[in-house]
Amino acid sequence: MCGIAGIFNLYQSTPIQPELLKTINRRQSHRGPDDEGYYFDSFIGLAHRRLSIIDLSGGHQPLFNEDGSIAVVFNGEIYNFQSLVTELKQAGHIFSTYSDTEVIVHAWEEWGEQAVTRFRGMFTFAIWDTNRRQLFIARDRLGKKPLFYSQTPQGQLVFASELKVLLEHPDVNLTLRPEMTEDFFMYGYIPDPNTAYQHIFKLEAGHTMLLTPGEQLRTTPYWDLAAPESCLSWEQAQSSLIEQLEEAVKIRLIADVPLGAFLSGGVDSSAIVSMMARLQNHPVNTCAIGFNEAEYDESEYAQQIAQQYKTKHTSHIVDADDVSLIKQLNDIYDEPYADSSALPTYRVCQLARKSVKVALSGDGGDEIFGGYRRHKMHLAEQKVRQMIPSRFRKPIFGSLGKLYPKADWAPRPLRAKTTFQSLALNQVEAYASSISKLRVDEREQLFSPQYRQQLNGYNGIDQLTHHAHKAPTNDPLKLIQYLDIKTWLVGDILTKVDRASMANSLEVRAPLLDHEFIEWAYTVNSQDNIRNVQGKGVQGKYAFKKALEPYVNQDILYRPKMGFSMPISQWFRTSLKQTLYNSVLSTNMLDSGYFNVSHLKQMLQEHSDGYRDHGASLWCLLMFSQFMMKQ
Repeated sequence: MCGIAGIFNLYQSTPIQPELLKTINRRQSHRGPDDEGYYFDSFIGLAHRRLSIIDLSGGHQPLFNEDGSIAVVFNGEIYNFQSLVTELKQAGHIFSTYSDTEVIVHAWEEWGEQAVTRFRGMFTFAIWDTNRRQLFIARDRLGKKPLFYSQTPQGQLVFASELKVLLEHPDVNLTLRPEMTEDFFMYGYIPDPNTAYQHIFKLEAGHTMLLTPGEQLRTTPYWDLAAPESCLSWEQAQSSLIEQLEEAVKIRLIADVPLGAFLSGGVDSSAIVSMMARLQNHPVNTCAIGFNEAEYDESEYAQQIAQQYKTKHTSHIVDADDVSLIKQLNDIYDEPYADSSALPTYRVCQLARKSVKVALSGDGGDEIFGGYRRHKMHLAEQKVRQMIPSRFRKPIFGSLGKLYPKADWAPRPLRAKTTFQSLALNQVEAYASSISKLRVDEREQLFSPQYRQQLNGYNGIDQLTHHAHKAPTNDPLKLIQYLDIKTWLVGDILTKVDRASMANSLEVRAPLLDHEFIEWAYTVNSQDNIRNVQGKGVQGKYAFKKALEPYVNQDILYRPKMGFSMPISQWFRTSLKQTLYNSVLSTNMLDSGYFNVSHLKQMLQEHSDGYRDHGASLWCLLMFSQFMMKQ
């Protein structure tokens, strides 16, 4: 795991400033504290920061082919590199290292742009081919590894693994993108390919970029999740699931440094640890984060798995006094980012790094097997939508949604306002509402009239609608799983883990997000993923849980989902109350022009009084205020 950066002359051959590239690249030194390297010619400067994982002595970058005409800088891991080495050697290529990085340059020589389709792993890399005068940049299929880029007025392309590198470049235009506030308060992050800045972009997951001096920049998709030709039967899914999972875990155990796993006590991390224990002949290193608040604490379940598989287990409690990281989050994420689990994720990465350099995680299980509560709610609501024509459904449920009070204090079954609102919408609009940090009506209340006018009709749902049009299926569950993979997974989950782990110089690998495993999982019948099970109620991830019964205690498999979250609502009424007020009502926020100031004050008062639970919305405002302080 590493960091890459570069400066490329788009139009003419002019000297690249070595000191400038070195200075901006060192802003991401946390991604690679073990080594740095540079390459310069008249068109390009390439930079690299290295976290040594494989071939510790021979993997210095930039790395070159036999005659030095092709250079690569690479961030990530190619898990199938050994089989590719064999194939490329048979084709006549000569290798000088044992690093997976060298596979990339020889694969480019052999297969050109199609080389990226041969790689199984997580990666961003940049190849400079002197003979062709081409720069080729690629990002892995799911977007586990990031790549930011911007064109400067001086005719250069600047790119890097983290946004902070581009923010340091004096020629990059840092004008804020007007729509970023609408996007952020809907999603809690800025969806790809956009950033908070008008002239800085993310290379989308599963895309490549090809640049030749004097020609137009172009990005091209090379992978998408395809519609299954047919779904697996229950018997087929059950007989092959563990074999598929074990193989995805096995190829991620290759490392020349200590390796371990995150263990939350949930289904997914328990599954990964159980497979690791089967595949290793020594104890698995595991680590966990807990909370003093019992309703958020899963550490006892993590301890159960640790004892079952005799792991070397460590844990740490995050409490209301452990909030020193809040002010650092903006520097870690560089743009507004509101997943509150970023804080415990940082802490668990920090804990893991004390004993290992690589950790496996259970990320992805909920997305690919239908594990979120919103998935179950969506299917239940979709059944109602299909029974009632929209010409009746919209006015009836739209009126009920307006009239029914917002009852945060009431038991969940009585909080029907959002359900009525969702039933009045089509399924993409309804799913957008279910994933929104603030729903469209709440954003309208939050934003000032001036800002709403500035948006000129733009709505954050446009991103979801764009992906929904490309979805390969009309199956209600598979549709929203596809939307999750295109937005939530890459924009929230993978962003959170990459930045938190790299801030601690830790590599995190996610077997459940192996692209071949995902393609297999997408053929599991939706009715087998979410099923009403006698004695257990409506279960998400049922096919996955059932296959895991021989390996994970049923008390863990079938207990209510807790999620990796923090008790922020309580903290905002106690230890974090003053910090929240000072930040949300700061001059930078009040003078930004984005917000209805009276509504901000109302939200703070209602939450403080316990009349409403605005915890998630207030966390968004707190994180946004941290970003605005640096503008």
